[in-house]
Amino acid sequence: MRMQKPPSTPNANSCADRLKALADETRLAVVQHLMKGECHVGDIQAALGIEQSLLSHHLRNLREAGIVESARDGKSVLYRLAPGMERRRDGIVDLGCCRISFEPPNRPSRKRD
Repeated sequence: MRMQKPPSTPNANSCADRLKALADETRLAVVQHLMKGECHVGDIQAALGIEQSLLSHHLRNLREAGIVESARDGKSVLYRLAPGMERRRDGIVDLGCCRISFEPPNRPSRKRD
């Protein structure tokens, strides 16, 4: 008997692609920064303290996964979360297939007993 892999649905592929793109600390930091609103590449670079070429690589991965989108703004590029990435005030981004949440900075972690 030959086992076959179940067919992937477009939603499952899309979700897996988004989660793969977010499996990097820098890309998560970019998403968290963009939750505040759209901004220029230079602003993201300054906030994260990484080289422009490395940031461009991460932004390309996020664009290809449909998490961010870009638009020309004169000579620079403006980035924002893609329209399907609903962001909420409580630090949660809805990816469509699941949600990720960011804890506020300097928030003490809860101890578990």
